[in-house]
Amino acid sequence: MNIDENHLNPLELQIHRKLSEYAASTEVVRIGQAAELCGCSVSKISKFVQKLGFDGYKQYMSFLQGREMPQEKHSSELSRVRQYIDSFDDSMVTELLELMESHSNIILFGYGPSFLCAQYFEYRLRIFSNKIIVALSDEISVASIADENTLLIVMTVTGAFHSFETVCGESKKKGCDVVIVAEEYNTNLFGQCDRIFWLSKYPQPAGLLPYEKTRTVFFLFFEEIIQHILAHRHDAQDALSAGEKSTLKGKSGKRKKKA
Repeated sequence: MNIDENHLNPLELQIHRKLSEYAASTEVVRIGQAAELCGCSVSKISKFVQKLGFDGYKQYMSFLQGREMPQEKHSSELSRVRQYIDSFDDSMVTELLELMESHSNIILFGYGPSFLCAQYFEYRLRIFSNKIIVALSDEISVASIADENTLLIVMTVTGAFHSFETVCGESKKKGCDVVIVAEEYNTNLFGQCDRIFWLSKYPQPAGLLPYEKTRTVFFLFFEEIIQHILAHRHDAQDALSAGEKSTLKGKSGKRKKKA
């Protein structure tokens, strides 16, 4: 790791040089000592270290003294989410968006925590979409409103908490298109719907029960859908504005000719 002194202001450069010199002759330099030596607050030292790109003061001091820099330990969930983001398949977003655009009504369905996610995205999609969006968690309600203009999106992490055969089967009888958005691969979901979107190749710990598992990947996937909707809306608004300007320019030209 290198420090570019050109990006430091005079005070930060002074702090860095003082601490570099002091650390070379002192084995243990606590952050309070560093602040006193530099004539500033502990908070200033912390912010200075963060600006340099270090995880913390201890890592910065290890760098100055040429020792192995301690790394902050991240949870397995953070590592898993990072892997998911790095391998994100944007084609699934495009495909689900096309399905949503071809239906006037959309039902978001889930059990337990997945239903809470469905409620959140019901709110989000209602803001940014002109579709009729509703989040449900009971099969009877779904069956009562599903029709040939409806897309049923079932949200589940594992597909193991409760079978979706009934809600999917009854919906399809009404002519409703049914897709399942699942985080983890589960062959038991085959045959229950028209399309399954497997979101992640990186499963959560097997020891967790379905309701104990996170819904982080759901939020990342559906927020990406919302970002695409927003981008399309902005493109349409820009095109409309450009068309209006062109029309006004054309009318202005005609007036000049008449004059």
